[in-house]
Amino acid sequence: MIKPFFLRLTLAFSLGGATLPAAMAQVPLATPAAAADTTIKKYETPAAAAKKVWYKGKLFRAVAIPAALITYGAITAQGDAGINHDARTFVRKQFRPVSTGFDNTLIIAPYFELIGVAIAGVESRNDRINTLLVIAKGEAIMLASTFAVKYMANEARPNKSDNLSFPSGHTAQAFLAASIVHTEFRDKSQWYGIGAYTIATSVAALRMINDRHWQSDVVAGAGFGILSAHLAYLTHRNRWGRHSRMLGETSFSPTYVPGGGLGLGVVWRPAR
Repeated sequence: MIKPFFLRLTLAFSLGGATLPAAMAQVPLATPAAAADTTIKKYETPAAAAKKVWYKGKLFRAVAIPAALITYGAITAQGDAGINHDARTFVRKQFRPVSTGFDNTLIIAPYFELIGVAIAGVESRNDRINTLLVIAKGEAIMLASTFAVKYMANEARPNKSDNLSFPSGHTAQAFLAASIVHTEFRDKSQWYGIGAYTIATSVAALRMINDRHWQSDVVAGAGFGILSAHLAYLTHRNRWGRHSRMLGETSFSPTYVPGGGLGLGVVWRPAR
């Protein structure tokens, strides 16, 4: 009884041993993976670090429109000739001169819009300190650039009062203020910017109606104003994107003064 059992066990091992090499021959042995060649990738620029397309950059978007306006104004700045002559003739036929004092005041009207909207409680893009710094920087850029070009261009005004016609400083001032209003409140409503740019365009029209500027002057002036605002924002780094803890929140309300009379109450709350 023991012999047949050992006989069958030996036969099973012998058969298994005979078929094992054949089975192993059919399964390919795994080859070790080759080491990755990092020599080329080491010097490649990662996709995330690749530069953006030039026309999608902040600088191009900031200067494209104002540069086009300034270029157009410079090309058409030919005095009483070409499109300047045609535009002046049309304006003089359609409109009468308006008091120059009106357009002298209207140039800062967008800033009054900025103050009024802020007092109404509409939150601007930046806090008041940052907004004032941007305005100061934009004004400095606009005044320096426009007056430098005025003296270099030496363009006579339509009414021959002086040779500081190109570009229009009034128009540059109005469009600078309008661009700041648009930037500060465009996330709330586009109508704030539309109102400000309407005022600025009215200033440009009045400068032509009053025979103080050629059409080339006001177009270039608009370009200088917009460019000054855009450069002021691009170069601004002080407390960018944060609200001022020193200033906090300020609200205004009319109050009654004991003894008679009305006053203006100011409530200041420090930021948390």
